[in-house]
Amino acid sequence: MPVEFSIVNGSAILTINNPPLNLINAEVRAGIERGISRAHDSGASRLIITGAGTTFVAGADANEFGKPPHDPQLNDVLLKLAQLSIPTIAAINGVALGGGLEIALACRFRIAAPAARLGLPEVILGMVPGAGGTQRLPRLIGIESALDMIVSGQAVSATRAINLGMIQQLAEDPLEAALALDAADLAKARAPDHLPAPLPDDAALAAAHTRAKRRMAGQDAPQIAADLIKASASMQFAEALQNERSAFLTLRKSDQARSLRHVFFSERAAANKARIFPCSSKKIETAVVVGGGNMGAAIAYTLASAGISVTVVERDTASAEWASNNLHELVNQGVKRGVLQDEAAQAIVSRLATAVGYANLPQATLAIEAAFENFDVKCAILNELEAVLPHDAVLATNTSYLDVNRLAEGLKNPDRFVGLHFFSPAHIMKLLEIVRGNQTSDNTLGIAFDLASRLNKVPVLSGVCDGFIGNRILSSYRQAAIRLLVEGASVEQIDTAMRDFGMAMGPFSAQDMSGLDIAYANIQRRSANKGLDEDHVPLVEQMVEEHNRLGRKSGAGWYDYDAEGRSSASSTVAAEISQISEDLTIPLQTFRSEEIVDRLVLTMLTEACDILEEGIAEQPRDIDLVMIHGYGFPRWRGGLMHYAQNVGEARVRALYDACAEKTTFSWKTPRNLDLVFASA
Repeated sequence: MPVEFSIVNGSAILTINNPPLNLINAEVRAGIERGISRAHDSGASRLIITGAGTTFVAGADANEFGKPPHDPQLNDVLLKLAQLSIPTIAAINGVALGGGLEIALACRFRIAAPAARLGLPEVILGMVPGAGGTQRLPRLIGIESALDMIVSGQAVSATRAINLGMIQQLAEDPLEAALALDAADLAKARAPDHLPAPLPDDAALAAAHTRAKRRMAGQDAPQIAADLIKASASMQFAEALQNERSAFLTLRKSDQARSLRHVFFSERAAANKARIFPCSSKKIETAVVVGGGNMGAAIAYTLASAGISVTVVERDTASAEWASNNLHELVNQGVKRGVLQDEAAQAIVSRLATAVGYANLPQATLAIEAAFENFDVKCAILNELEAVLPHDAVLATNTSYLDVNRLAEGLKNPDRFVGLHFFSPAHIMKLLEIVRGNQTSDNTLGIAFDLASRLNKVPVLSGVCDGFIGNRILSSYRQAAIRLLVEGASVEQIDTAMRDFGMAMGPFSAQDMSGLDIAYANIQRRSANKGLDEDHVPLVEQMVEEHNRLGRKSGAGWYDYDAEGRSSASSTVAAEISQISEDLTIPLQTFRSEEIVDRLVLTMLTEACDILEEGIAEQPRDIDLVMIHGYGFPRWRGGLMHYAQNVGEARVRALYDACAEKTTFSWKTPRNLDLVFASA
């Protein structure tokens, strides 16, 4: 039974036992409802609700969200719990999230284990709490604190919860403490339903709306959640509960909720991918990173944060000192931001070392080269590493574009070579493209996926091609944006259109951040190797070669930047665009924001179709994860492929036709578009 009922010394105990996470489904809801009735009918002195194992309740079963509601509903069950004539206690033995916390909030008394975490994360899935969370929580902790928790979807520790007033007691064994709770103390406790309404807090509400617009731009649920919390101060409790439930049911059916659920399940599938590949029982405890620049230092810091001892290799003493400074600066930044406490920071520093050359490296089980994108340099590094490290050490490249199979050609054991493409900044970005070469062994892939789990990264398996999954799509996206410039759109218009669509940054602002010199070097490499696309527009080359506009680092890129880093439109860039349009005899047009978005999204979709057909990505959801976690595609749209599926095949084909009519450049509907919709 997913809900077990027992009587101990006159106390009724409901134990939710639905492993592994005690998720709430129809059976659990029915079991709680039956348990409430049995506790009342048995004449028990109190009713205690707890969870089996180390989890209280981790939330609702998301598999039910796409299906019609099935009675009994949790909000109805919890009303019965809150109105029960006998005292009720939540013995929170572990994580209490979503509906799990709502169960606890409906009780009169709450006792939590010190390691428990409590939260209402529904907004992360495009919904709001639907069983009283937006109304009961403010009555316990006030409007401001409730807004902080619910609108962000972030959980709090048990210590924080007791300081807020969400729980009344901490205990190593909450069930034992609940059984021993003094009857007189319990008699004084009241369920939040019977507590006074919280005081209004217009300032906190305005701040919450502002934060949500900035941090969760485009998403409906955070704003609706804030308004529901506001209503807890003025609306009758029963009416407010009905409004909350109505909002929950409406949002649960929305495109945003469906998209966010898609991402949730895609991330879960990515994490489970490791089970496919065997993994050595020998864990990575020691690693080597070659290159202590921004990327190499961030990779080393990430490894050290996960408990791995790391040696960063540089070519000379001065470079090693520079790398050491980079590493310590990352630690200091973590302390300043409050991400690291002093003890944790010291532990990370203790795991970081630098070395000059390869002569005295530790016997590491992993080595990652993070040198600049030069084929010969990377090959030389890999050969040096293979010569000095144990025969079973995994060798990895962090290349963003280069051919992993060619890099493996000079190795004696290419089966232990893999691409580990971290995204910048590596200690913050969640994506890790795991690039499988032709000779990469399954065991090596198993180690790579296990490493991704330890680093708390979202792993996506990629085949070998220029740019792998993400950068290959990015290159097409940027070139399409440049083609729009010479057809009549402006830098600012394109960036604004894509930000309004939900991208974290527009293509030109993002390229100014990363540096046009990087894009320029990549163009030169592609030109030398395979030649450039016939529709290539040489604007980046003009910007770098003629004006040394490298982006923010040089104070000028697609935009001009003042001393404080504020951007403004550039007359130099506008003149270059105009000149190239004239040179290519391209007639200028006007574009609406929707046309810009359609052109750029469809360009990315075309590239994604080819990536799927070639087997570079295994499934559409892999591309969605890459675009969300690596390139700022709006999570609430579900990623590139899911967004197209939501738009629908007929509409997508019509949009391809519309773009073909307007563009001066070559354009066609991809022949393999059905791959996008096959899994819809």
